[in-house]
Amino acid sequence: MLADLTAAQVATLSAVVDTIVPADEHPGGVEAGVLDYLEGQFGRDLAGLRAYYGAGLDALDAEAGQAYGVRFGLLEPDRREGLLRAVEAGETRTPWPFDAPAFVSTVVEHVMEGFYGDPGNGGNRDAVSWRMIGFEVSD
Repeated sequence: MLADLTAAQVATLSAVVDTIVPADEHPGGVEAGVLDYLEGQFGRDLAGLRAYYGAGLDALDAEAGQAYGVRFGLLEPDRREGLLRAVEAGETRTPWPFDAPAFVSTVVEHVMEGFYGDPGNGGNRDAVSWRMIGFEVSD
């Protein structure tokens, strides 16, 4: 559950989600309910990954601090994207408690599940991503 994360970790997670799925003419990841999806999954299938997420989000903040002197969520979107790409490529500046590229890959996978998955699972609010790709949605 997101309640198990600190406020700083939730802020970082929100920034990560909106970096992976930025808003354009369609809602970004947070507005589309990805955090709701993750919260639900942390109480079920992803329960064993809550501490992993917390440690990874802290490490991502440390990377941002080392590179730019601020937390990840305070970076401009292009810098957030660049930093995520660097970490995903294994180009880290700070020690990580586990494989940094694997963390980014895991988060991207879960964000995609929350954005494109069945709205009944807590994400994809109002079937926004389905409508975006032209999937027929019955109201």
